[in-house]
Amino acid sequence: MSQSIEVLNLRTQRDFQYVLKMETQMKGLKAKFRQIEDDRKTLMTKHFQELKEKMDELLPLIPVLEQYKTDAKLIIQFKEEIRNLSTVLTGIQEEIGAYDYEELHQRVLSLETRLRDCMKKLTCGKLMKITGPITVKISGTRFGAWMTDPLASEKNNRVWYMDSYTNNKIVREYKSIADFVSGAESRTYNLPFKWAGTNHVVYNGSLYFNKYQSNIIIKYSFDTGRVLAQRSLEYAGFHNVYPYTWGGFSDIDLMADEIGLWAVYATNQNAGNIVISQLNQDTLEVLKSWSTGYPKRSAGESFMICGTLYVTNSHLTGAKVYYSYSTKTSTYEYTDIPFHNQYFHISMLDYNARDRALYAWNNGHQVLFNVTLFHVIKTEDDT
Repeated sequence: MSQSIEVLNLRTQRDFQYVLKMETQMKGLKAKFRQIEDDRKTLMTKHFQELKEKMDELLPLIPVLEQYKTDAKLIIQFKEEIRNLSTVLTGIQEEIGAYDYEELHQRVLSLETRLRDCMKKLTCGKLMKITGPITVKISGTRFGAWMTDPLASEKNNRVWYMDSYTNNKIVREYKSIADFVSGAESRTYNLPFKWAGTNHVVYNGSLYFNKYQSNIIIKYSFDTGRVLAQRSLEYAGFHNVYPYTWGGFSDIDLMADEIGLWAVYATNQNAGNIVISQLNQDTLEVLKSWSTGYPKRSAGESFMICGTLYVTNSHLTGAKVYYSYSTKTSTYEYTDIPFHNQYFHISMLDYNARDRALYAWNNGHQVLFNVTLFHVIKTEDDT
């Protein structure tokens, strides 16, 4: 089985090159579209603008393709679809308008639908592998956070950007990853309080963050620009009392997964070891807590997947996930899942359940890691 998986992994790496080529073709196509948009006399502008928007929506799905390496048949089908689409895009670059718009439009919609349907069939699973990173952008200071909303609709791909771990209240918003890469900022929010650390999370349209120099959690609505709730996380250490190894006021780590909203922190009552608390997303009330035996100051960044906390030594060059704690069984185990700390200092690492990817801030680089989960495919007979 290990040999078969290794062969499949080699094939998938080759497939990923096709994905990269597809992304290049998309960018070239966008340049052509801009030329058409500038020519007000061109009657096809409206149609090609619609196609351009669909391409922009499709771009964030590219990293998701990596998730399907466990199913060789699906990967082969996707590879053929992408290869054919790449050929079409190349032809359009050579002579824009030569290909039938409706046919291309339908193929893009079909590919997007198939990807979404496949993701819906995947249940919660156990982390098996981390690959990447894919460098999205280089910006900001050494420390910061960037994220998308795992509960947003398929058409909502807004990105939020929070530079530095202290002395800042400015959140920058971008309508898509493409806009984030190009620097096309859509909106700026001035929070009522400064944040502490880099372990914020956007969940169901609201930003959750740790108020500076306190163990208070703030829920801030992007729609209304107001604080919807705030609550003290009882006994939680703050202001570098129990941070991750790298420091940076990372005492309280807020995160979300398939199950809901979580806070990871440490208390004197638990001897400085990690405490995991599930939170009510509306009131910030602690619903249930689990006390682990792992010292928080010895941990790198951590993240939740399907109710399991994964702890890393992400501050090191040879980074890996080496400890996990399941809230479902209240048990822990030591693991050995390596990943590439390409830029030598990770100050933010969070899982996004919609994208099935890890968002990371790696020494001023905003990167994505793909995750491989051991999971069960839901069938129509499942209840």
